[in-house]
Parts: sequence; structure tokens; C-alpha cells
Amino acid sequence: MIKFYNRKTKQYEIEKVAGENYLNWTYSSPIGMGFLEAIIKKKAFSSIYGSFCDSKMSRSKVRTFIKNFDIDMQECTEKQEEFKCFNDFFTRKLTEKARPINKDNNIFISPGDGRLLAYENIDLDNLVEIKGMSYNLKELINDEKVSSKYENGTCLILRLCPTDYHRFHFVDSGVCSATSKIKGAYYSVNPIALNKVKKLFCANKREWSILKSDNFKDVLYVEVGATCVGAIIQTYKENTKISKGDEKGYFKFGGSTVVLFLEKDAVKIDSDILEQTKLGYESKVIMGEKIGIK
Repeated sequence: MIKFYNRKTKQYEIEKVAGENYLNWTYSSPIGMGFLEAIIKKKAFSSIYGSFCDSKMSRSKVRTFIKNFDIDMQECTEKQEEFKCFNDFFTRKLTEKARPINKDNNIFISPGDGRLLAYENIDLDNLVEIKGMSYNLKELINDEKVSSKYENGTCLILRLCPTDYHRFHFVDSGVCSATSKIKGAYYSVNPIALNKVKKLFCANKREWSILKSDNFKDVLYVEVGATCVGAIIQTYKENTKISKGDEKGYFKFGGSTVVLFLEKDAVKIDSDILEQTKLGYESKVIMGEKIGIK
């Protein structure tokens, strides 16, 4: 059971987890863990399933998924019958009205939909992942020079579960560098898995880049892949001027994570998000909403 904080209602809710029984069995039983290490975490497994989600055969999954998880199709730019396969639906685009962007230059927005954790005054050698587990930023991106810039800064961990909108966006206008890609495994990023796999983010496939933002200094983006994520697709043009709220990329099927690192004193994260993180709860956010201030 995963409990999270709903900022709008100021209430705790229980997350509907896609494939919850499968996750519990895989990460909680000796046989499941053995199967995980031998097959599930491998690129081939996620690639095969990703190919299925790209095929016409997966189209039948769309209607069931929408019904089971109460997906609001009024937010989508396409109708249900227009999706050619499950990944078409999974990577669906939303209308501008569905995710309005706060254009105030002093307002820091969420890069996507998901469940958010926020940590201030971070120690680069001891970044809290979840439930007391930690990792090292240098290990995460394999670049000590870039890592050092974020000492005593802020770390934001946005977990996108399979039911979420799976495109991620720029938090500010500016120019974004080329993407560096790091090969890795394909563990789930669900809290069930995070509690079982040591330094999971450093073990998984990931990509990173730096947004030289106009208002919030240099923002380090790290996109982390997960089980059944066929690909992390970057859609932005590197070293080209972008606007706040522009799409940066998207994940194909699977739960995924976007991790942001902010320089010291660049942003003050909203107090409710910080408080819930201290209590051990993620806060539900949507792309474009205010989560901090300059």
C-alpha cells in the first residue's frame, strides 16, 4: 500500500498501482527476486515488452487501462479510438488547458505529473533516496565536476507511475545541453522496489542534461528508466533556446522517474512538499503547477 499527499484536498490517498500483485511477488519473494535478477531487470525483457506495447496487438489494453485507473480522456488531444497501440495512449499528449503553465519568472513549476519528494541542503555523498537508503550524485551521473556544483543545493525526485501523463517538460526558459546516456538495469522505481534494491537509481538506465535556465541558475535533469520502459525519448533540440513549459521528452511504457538538482539558493521549495517529505510521504503534483519560488 502506497500512501501519498494530495496538495489540492490536503488529504492522504492510497495509490492505485498498476501490476501491484506482480510487484509484490517480484520484490518480496525469493523466487520473484531470483526471476528479477535473472530476467526482469535485463534490457532484453523491457525491450520485448516495449515492442509489444508498440504493436497493434496491444491496442486492446487501452480501454481496460482507462477504465481501471479512471484516466480522464477529456484532457487528451486524441480520442480513445485514435490510439494505434498501447504506447500511443501511454505517451498521450494533453491539451494546454489541462496543464496550464505558470509563466511568472519567479515561480518554479513541476516538470511533470507524479509523486514528488524534495530535499534541501543536500550532501552530495549521501543523497536520500527513500526509506533511509542513499546514493552519491557522482555515481548517479558519472561526472564529479558537474556534481560539485550542487553541493548544499536541492534535490527533487518526481516519480511517474504508469497511470500518469508520461511527458516531462522544462521548468524555465533557457538553453539545454546535449543528453549524456548511461547504460543500466531496468528495476521498477515503485517504492516497493526502492525498499529492496540498494542504490536503485544508480543501477538503472539513466540520461542527464543541464538546463541553463534564465531564472533558476543551472538545473540538472536526470531521467531514470524502469521495468518495461521501452525507451527514454528526448524531443528537445539541444543548445537551442526553449521556453518555460516546453516538452523535453517522454517515457514509453512503465513507471519512471525525473530527478532534478538545483544549485544552492536558486529555489525555495513550497513548505507543504518539504514537510510531507520529512514525514515520509510523496506529494501529488501535475506538470506546470507551482512547487517553489525564486
